[in-house]
Amino acid sequence: MTRMTPFSNPLLLGFDTMEKTLERVAKSGDSYPPYNIERLASGENGGHRLRITLAVAGFAESDLDVSIEENQLVVRGKQVDDGERDFLHRGIAARQFQRIFVLADGMRVTGAALTNGLLAIDLDRPEPERLVKKINILVKD
Repeated sequence: MTRMTPFSNPLLLGFDTMEKTLERVAKSGDSYPPYNIERLASGENGGHRLRITLAVAGFAESDLDVSIEENQLVVRGKQVDDGERDFLHRGIAARQFQRIFVLADGMRVTGAALTNGLLAIDLDRPEPERLVKKINILVKD
């Protein structure tokens, strides 16, 4: 039996990678660290502006890594467990995380800032140019 997917329409060409990305996103269930995504006022170029804010209390700037890998924004955090301390009670664990956001074509990261335990990552997508390209038809006898 063949599985029907939203991208199985024969008029949608080249969307198989998007389908795989959607399946991968649906399987990721980790909720740490918590985050917000907000829409900011449009810039002067009329595009979209977004801000992703992650709650990373206890992480220093040197513990965090923000990178773009292909079409994904990857945020990693790694805390080193200090073995020299003698805890009577340990309720705050040193943990690491990796949070991945899939970016649409044209999205770009404009900056990142760490303030009061919140990591804010700003993104924008300028309004794309409307491109119309005429395709010549070759006639063979």
